[in-house]
Amino acid sequence: MDVKLELVYSTPKGTTVDFTSDMMRAEKALLIIEDLEKTKRLKHITIIDRYDSTWTIKDLMKHIEGIQTEPHNITVYFDGGYDIQTKKSGIGCAIYYEQNGKTYRLRKNTLIEELESNNEAEYAAFHLALQELELMGVHHLTVTFVGDSQVVINQMNEEWPVYEEELSKWADRLEQKMEQLGIQPEYKLVPRKRNREADQLASQALNHIDITSVMELPN
Repeated sequence: MDVKLELVYSTPKGTTVDFTSDMMRAEKALLIIEDLEKTKRLKHITIIDRYDSTWTIKDLMKHIEGIQTEPHNITVYFDGGYDIQTKKSGIGCAIYYEQNGKTYRLRKNTLIEELESNNEAEYAAFHLALQELELMGVHHLTVTFVGDSQVVINQMNEEWPVYEEELSKWADRLEQKMEQLGIQPEYKLVPRKRNREADQLASQALNHIDITSVMELPN
């Protein structure tokens, strides 16, 4: 979860000043609050999340402690491929997350026959990842989505308009699902070589190689 801090700070001679921070991860915010409290010059602080809800320090600490047993610190890699000759699409996602002090990787792919373009396949891969996040019980967290599709990343972060009707339907579908789950998305566009794992999963799906796996990774 991301929050911002609004605080009143006092100098040793009693001059006060108001500060408002940028959005940051809740864990980082607590570290900053702890450091500021050591100065004994912090007069007041308000913690505000993306939905303009306010939190006490105690409640935020409880929230962070609670999510340690649930998937968190999540990064999703997604990719889709479309075969013009067979009219089939392979889609795949790799989800990296932490839970109970350990790091895991979930991989999933599938073959789809009803799509009509590579861009649709990319959107479908994003949707597959959201379905997996829902099955994992992910909710009310910031999730980083990484892909090599300029169309999907730039349309989802609203840098590019969505003119195609089918892609608009996909974008609406994704936004509705993320709102339902309380997911705060962050988008990252990368070159294809840095999205190799998801690309391979999509290619394997086109070759009728089904993959569903969860693996603990070394820390």
